[in-house]
Amino acid sequence: MSGSTRSSADLDPRRRKILFRAWHRGMREMDLIMGRFADDAIAGFSDAELDEFERLIEVLDRDLLSWVTGEAPVPANYDTELFRKLRAFHHHDKPIHV
Repeated sequence: MSGSTRSSADLDPRRRKILFRAWHRGMREMDLIMGRFADDAIAGFSDAELDEFERLIEVLDRDLLSWVTGEAPVPANYDTELFRKLRAFHHHDKPIHV
């Protein structure tokens, strides 16, 4: 079970693939972070945002998690508007699994 609450039936093939990849990263915490964000936002992503999200999906889980949680600085080439939206989407006032 992926945890996704969004149906991909209304999405084009590229968005379906990205949504699947966001929910199947390898580290459960990153599945929840990337997957929930994708569930909420993927339908409205521009082509440029899709490109950027695909680039974020390629980042190693441990690196991306440390950037999202603020444990490590975000490299300048990944500190984009989309990354900041991803980080802002996850408020750290509750556990990730809730």
